[in-house]
Amino acid sequence: MIGFRPVGYIIGWLILGLGGLMIVPFLVDLAHGDPNARAFAVAAILAMLIGAATAVACAEDRRVTLSLRQGFLLTAGSWAIFPAFAGLPLMLGAPHLGFTDAYFEFTSALTTTGSTVIVGLDQLPQGALLWRCMVTWVGGIGVILLAMILLPVLNIGGMQMLKSADFNTLGKIMPEARSIALSIGSVYVVLTLACTLAYLWAGMPGFDAVAHGFSTVATGGMANRDNSFADFSPAVQWIATVFMLLGAMSFSRFVQFARGEPKALFQDSQIRAFLTIYLCLAAGLLAARLLASAPLSVGTVREVLFSLASVITTTGFAATDYSLWGPFAETIFFCAMMICGCSGSTSGGPKVFRYQLLLGAVHGEVRRLHSPSTVFTPRFQGVAVTDEVMDSVIAFFMLFFLTLGLGAVALVLLELDPVSAISGAAASLTNVGPGLGPVLGPAGTYAPLPDAAKWVCSFLMLVGRLEIMTAYVLFTVAFWRG
Repeated sequence: MIGFRPVGYIIGWLILGLGGLMIVPFLVDLAHGDPNARAFAVAAILAMLIGAATAVACAEDRRVTLSLRQGFLLTAGSWAIFPAFAGLPLMLGAPHLGFTDAYFEFTSALTTTGSTVIVGLDQLPQGALLWRCMVTWVGGIGVILLAMILLPVLNIGGMQMLKSADFNTLGKIMPEARSIALSIGSVYVVLTLACTLAYLWAGMPGFDAVAHGFSTVATGGMANRDNSFADFSPAVQWIATVFMLLGAMSFSRFVQFARGEPKALFQDSQIRAFLTIYLCLAAGLLAARLLASAPLSVGTVREVLFSLASVITTTGFAATDYSLWGPFAETIFFCAMMICGCSGSTSGGPKVFRYQLLLGAVHGEVRRLHSPSTVFTPRFQGVAVTDEVMDSVIAFFMLFFLTLGLGAVALVLLELDPVSAISGAAASLTNVGPGLGPVLGPAGTYAPLPDAAKWVCSFLMLVGRLEIMTAYVLFTVAFWRG
């Protein structure tokens, strides 16, 4: 029998902390004399009371060491519960969302997906806008720590390679989970501050710079305006492109860079592969734009680099409606959606390293065909890849594409057109945000979807963020036995 109290104790404290964070948007609205401050005050009190009550009720087992199954339950449970509490302010105040819409909006924020059901962002109180970006930022650091600390221990989808490849390279720099969190958290804060200051330098209004600084580094895509980045200057879009790409790179390499090992960042095969894929796809998109009779200019290049960075890093910002660039461009964007960023970053999706491992396995099989006596051991970042890791990666991809197919079928059955269903399922599962087509594309929102479709997309966002296996293990009978 799984002991729920140690898990409940931690989740209670996390909910209490979430309620405490609501004080910031409360003060913002209060400073502007906005009556919406009342909604944040009530939501903060409710969250803190429920969180404290849960922690106190489970405090008897607070010193119990979590088992492997409790680790799975804590991971999935906290990510599934948080959106319900984070959405309270927008249910009690502007824009007065229903529970389904609020849960979808903050599942999107927490998983750094960037999908939205809100139309009229320009009219929302600043507290509500800031809260969406703050939850996205918290989700971003949570994603990194999940990938760097917990998933390698749980042996999820090949993530154990992070423990061997990244941690061995780091050596004594980060020997424990606490120092990992401190080091990576510091880099995360510094990048956020740098992004915010760069936005201010480029002329973005102060409030927008802070909010978008949170959302950009987290590769979350939560914007303050219905037109997303289309309302901002070219300089702002160039800055966003750079920081979206940085947010999709391995943060452990940034730690090494900061500690005086600059070569670590540039010698990482995953980062090199990610940037190579980005540039190759950008060249393809540029060709597509030229074939569509778009004149070659600095503006065209900027649109291509920004839009592709937004998709491949799973950020989801929009500066132009790239769904109008033609079928070839849409195909490239869909491929970018399936690749995504590096492990140990804020981006979602399958990640580049899994494709590298899979290609290594394919290369080994080809070699065995023409040289049966050859012993070939695939390696990643100089570390030998075991059969256990390879099996985990293959299982991840099988479940990933099975989930994608079932999600698309479910959305079609809920009366979405095939393009919207397939791209919406993919954009949710990979935590990209915008899909393709007129409904879910960069110029649209998820607001027109029926409630059932929003729940399907919410489930896909959570499953994708939890690296598939962490969520599905809870649906097995064996997990709950014993």
